[in-house]
Amino acid sequence: MKNEYDDKHFFDQYAQMTRSKDGLAGAGEWHQLKKMFPPLEGSRVLDLGCGYGWHCKYAVDQGAEEVLGIDVSRRMIEEAKRRNADKRITYQTGSLEDYEYPAETWDCVVSNLALHYIEDLEPVFTSVYHTLKAGGTFLFNIEHPVFTAGVDQEWICDEKGKALYWPVDGYFYPGERKTHFLGCEVLKYHHTLTQIMNGLIRCGFVIEMVVEAEPPEEMMDLPGMKDEMRRP
Repeated sequence: MKNEYDDKHFFDQYAQMTRSKDGLAGAGEWHQLKKMFPPLEGSRVLDLGCGYGWHCKYAVDQGAEEVLGIDVSRRMIEEAKRRNADKRITYQTGSLEDYEYPAETWDCVVSNLALHYIEDLEPVFTSVYHTLKAGGTFLFNIEHPVFTAGVDQEWICDEKGKALYWPVDGYFYPGERKTHFLGCEVLKYHHTLTQIMNGLIRCGFVIEMVVEAEPPEEMMDLPGMKDEMRRP
């Protein structure tokens, strides 16, 4: 798992994003992801790719007894300890692939916007299944394959700079994608929906819910937004 987040320029740029400044309230996916969390009272929670630790803090605020946040970035872990410290939270630097995943230990494993940095998902899925207690929950958010498929991951715009459409190219060819984000070259991996869903099933999971990203309700009320959402 390549670690762009310890690059000082990249990390400083990331710190200026709304999600970095405002926490979960500034994360575009939170209005959907929050509804998918299981009850956390008295639970043990593992956060894979914890970043600043926002989900770790949310878990203890919801009554979790123990939370472990793991991130490959030393800078992210230092920031998590500064922003979201709690005696029930432990932060650990390390990759998702290298964590030991002790058997039947965690009630909930959460991972937000980290798995598209993993080349081979099934070993991680297998490890998560192994480390969950019976009846445990694996809740993750990954970049949608229509976004990771294209090499450039950029809108096609007209001569005035207005976005026309998002190109989906090479969808059925999974693997490495290099894109530019926050002034740096970022390495991601494209996985098709077939790979993601069937990978989970092969590892023993029962899929209870799949939710694709939508704008928050307040954006849907903006003039013309509902028409834009219906455009072919």
